[in-house]
Amino acid sequence: MEWKGRHRRGGVSQGIGGDGMEGAGTPFSDGVPRAGVAPEEAGGSGAMPGYPRVCRLRDLLLTALGTGAFVLDLGADLWAAGQYALQGHLLWTALQLASLGLASAVLQLFSWAWYRGDPAGLHPGPSSGRWLAFLHFLHLGYLHRCVRALKVGFSLWRQDEPAEVDLDYANFISMDISMLRLFETFLEATPQLILVLHITLCMGRVEYYQWLGIGTSFLCTAWALLDYHRALRSCLPTKPPLGYLSSAVYFLWNLLLLCPRILALALFTTVFPWYIAVHFLTLWLVLLLWVWLQNTDFMPGPTSEWLFRGTVALILYFSWFNVSEGRTRNRSIIHFSFLLMDSALLGGTWLAHNVPFLGSSLLPWLLPGAALCFLLGLGLRGAYYQWLHPSRQMAALDEGDGRGLTLQDWHQNRRIAKLAQSFFPRAVPAKRRGVNGAV
Repeated sequence: MEWKGRHRRGGVSQGIGGDGMEGAGTPFSDGVPRAGVAPEEAGGSGAMPGYPRVCRLRDLLLTALGTGAFVLDLGADLWAAGQYALQGHLLWTALQLASLGLASAVLQLFSWAWYRGDPAGLHPGPSSGRWLAFLHFLHLGYLHRCVRALKVGFSLWRQDEPAEVDLDYANFISMDISMLRLFETFLEATPQLILVLHITLCMGRVEYYQWLGIGTSFLCTAWALLDYHRALRSCLPTKPPLGYLSSAVYFLWNLLLLCPRILALALFTTVFPWYIAVHFLTLWLVLLLWVWLQNTDFMPGPTSEWLFRGTVALILYFSWFNVSEGRTRNRSIIHFSFLLMDSALLGGTWLAHNVPFLGSSLLPWLLPGAALCFLLGLGLRGAYYQWLHPSRQMAALDEGDGRGLTLQDWHQNRRIAKLAQSFFPRAVPAKRRGVNGAV
């Protein structure tokens, strides 16, 4: 299996979060060597007839869907903030806008740090360093990546036989966007979701604009986890890809396990709205210590590495996220049990302050509904790893000697490849030369 086979499996399709970033070698297949590529590798001789045009169209449509989902989610949040302001709830408006602003600022820092860490000439195009810095200062860096990704995907789709180097680069940039989308989801969508659930529980009703925010936040969070996992698998040729059924089940069990956690946090805020900050900071510091003890090496510098660790600790506050090498089962069980006990304590605290229930409220059904979601999610997760995991369907690939296959990776995306090598320790590539920093 060669590097080409990876693109037939992974390609540039990264779902709702799967967009790309600046300048994937525009114009394509022009005979001009890319950074670190031999001249004979950069021209049209590397054409890939094995990646059909219909797949490239699918990738383009998914990239457009990802960009549209980001804009829709942002618009729904701004719409909700405006409605709270019109109703006189200035605190809710401030919290909504503060969450948006903080998440966007962190996202721009990641995007800019990655641009600075990439070698010169990797992202050819008209955008200069100062112009990119100005875009990130205006909080438009991520959207700029999405727009450029659409241009890249459209250029690939128009070609009859795109060069392998162009498809490689499209895969590279889609992985960056997949990671950024995951960060943005947990930095912005999940806190916004807790806030809107808190508001609806306090008001006793759900407005039409709140339904939109709740639906998009839940779906985007679960999809971002699926998108990230698919990106991890696509950058290692020894790992078989997720099929459609496996992807659907993976999406569903993440969604079902996220719901009880977020609901427990939202219920707790209705009883102790100010103590939720203490709860978050305490657990976040503990999780940050845990991430630090795992000696992560993801970002190009020590300062940006702490930004990454802090973001990972925030993700761990809601869901599992692996960042270190070795077997993940024991660590995931510890983390999963910790979140389960914490969510049970939060839900129990809310229940103790709301008994007996009055009237014909639906509140008594929240905890049983959350428990049912949890059991269904746990069952689907077990079914996924027992029968639907790609290793079960392609055991011959996963039960080899574990040495991995050689990647011709002149522009392997080191950022996500390192995480993939940590998540799948038996599939470490033989060649580990990256372009996002020293390996």
